[in-house]
Amino acid sequence: MFEIQIERDFAAAHYLRGYDGNCSSLHGHNWVVRVIAKSEELDELGIALDFKALKAALDALLDELDHKCLNDLPGFTVLNPTAEHIAKYLYDELVKTINNGVVSIDRVRIFENAKSCATYYQS
Repeated sequence: MFEIQIERDFAAAHYLRGYDGNCSSLHGHNWVVRVIAKSEELDELGIALDFKALKAALDALLDELDHKCLNDLPGFTVLNPTAEHIAKYLYDELVKTINNGVVSIDRVRIFENAKSCATYYQS
């Protein structure tokens, strides 16, 4: 099995509805996103998935989130924009564009700071 990983970042605000603490107030993070894709096969060049293609797919999604209040975006008007929900949202969206029967998204990890992150993957 081969894995490739990319890392990107974006800045966005959010607040957690129903949370008892500081995170119930509007605040922001410089989020860091790590995506791992996997493949059992390589193409004729010896590549599982072109980094450029994975970066472009993730960048398109992050452009929709960057410098926004996540609570105002369609995916998070009902769901709290927790790190866990953001990781799953990015995973689900990347699966639509990357998974092709040979290559698949394995996991998405999102950091809201250098020491706190959430990961989504399917077992």
